[in-house]
Amino acid sequence: MRPSGRNLSEMRAVSIETGVTKHAEGSCMIRMGDTHVLCTATIEDRVPPFIKGSGLGWVTAEYGMLPRSTTSRMRREAATGKQGGRTVEIQRLIGRSLRAGVDRVALGERQITVDCDVIQADGGTRCASITGGWVALRLAVNKLMKAGDVISDPLIAPVAAVSCGIYAGQAVLDLDYPEDSEAGVDGNFILRGDGQLIEVQMSAEGATFSRQQMTDLMDLANQGTKDLFDMQLQATT
Repeated sequence: MRPSGRNLSEMRAVSIETGVTKHAEGSCMIRMGDTHVLCTATIEDRVPPFIKGSGLGWVTAEYGMLPRSTTSRMRREAATGKQGGRTVEIQRLIGRSLRAGVDRVALGERQITVDCDVIQADGGTRCASITGGWVALRLAVNKLMKAGDVISDPLIAPVAAVSCGIYAGQAVLDLDYPEDSEAGVDGNFILRGDGQLIEVQMSAEGATFSRQQMTDLMDLANQGTKDLFDMQLQATT
């Protein structure tokens, strides 16, 4: 039995609320169980120096956790003068995951920055950030298309992510914190809506895993992201 009482293949309750901030070109609040992430997308008529003049667009991301998003207060990273390694790793993951769903030629020479701020954490914050980040990105691109600033849709397919792992010897979908902290195997699966894999992060936390178990986790991830793709499209159409 899972701590939450969910079935092995059952996700936490998911909701996506759009238009939650006044100024951002695209925004949403995604809630996956008790993990809540605010995602905003900002369009800028500039690109990083290394692609300037190439005609290619760029999508990047920043990620952070509010001080009381966890059970005890964390210091703001700004107070320490630098970002932690975990933060840098996660925001790079979000950025490259979202870029995998973008036709950068069609986007044109502009940058969209997706900010993901964790309001409340209960496991799976990077997966929620990627899933919600795509919704914010989609809404921002919709504004570009409506204004006629892009000729064709630069978004190839939705991008979503979900965690899966081996908990108490069983393959389970969408780990919350009690499961994540005790999982023998932990994995994050990032997929595109056309079935293409973007990235798989898997590690043996307390036990090794077999090829069959990896396949079982992949099957769960396919099931979970299919539901997320449906929710993303409902939120943005």
